[in-house]
Amino acid sequence: MPLLDRNGAREDGWTRSEGAAVGNIPAVIVPWDSLADALAQQGDGRNIGVLIPNSLAISALAPFLPRLALVAIGFPAYSDGRGFSLARQLRRAGFAGELRASGPLIPDQFAYALACGFDTIELPQANAERQPLEQWLRARDSYSLTYQRGYGTPDRNILDRRRAARAAAAPGPR
Repeated sequence: MPLLDRNGAREDGWTRSEGAAVGNIPAVIVPWDSLADALAQQGDGRNIGVLIPNSLAISALAPFLPRLALVAIGFPAYSDGRGFSLARQLRRAGFAGELRASGPLIPDQFAYALACGFDTIELPQANAERQPLEQWLRARDSYSLTYQRGYGTPDRNILDRRRAARAAAAPGPR
């Protein structure tokens, strides 16, 4: 599956495993239900990542976060945005490893995914063929301001800018 980061396409240094048997793979992504077994087998120098469903509670994943180098959040459909909320929760919980969105996202969601804390987006091949890289990069740069607080830089928040403009225009005490 093609992999994108904020600069465009990139090579994927991670290998997917169908279970907990990770062998000698230096960087492996295991399914959520195999995570505990994979971590028990983890050797020195091996990076472990996990693919989680977007319905997983952060409290279930929190005990494992210090030992994970990557968390991939599955998006079953582009219209299911629970993964964005989960990404924000993971970043607020202090997860500093790679955060990956995995599934059929669309270019219009790229800027928001980056603002929510995702580092990479892993697309199904069919989606990548329909939506060329140039479309993703244009979409990334199409939003200069947001309505949400805490996404990106503070000076990009529309509501805070409007509030400051009203305060500056309001007559002061005389």
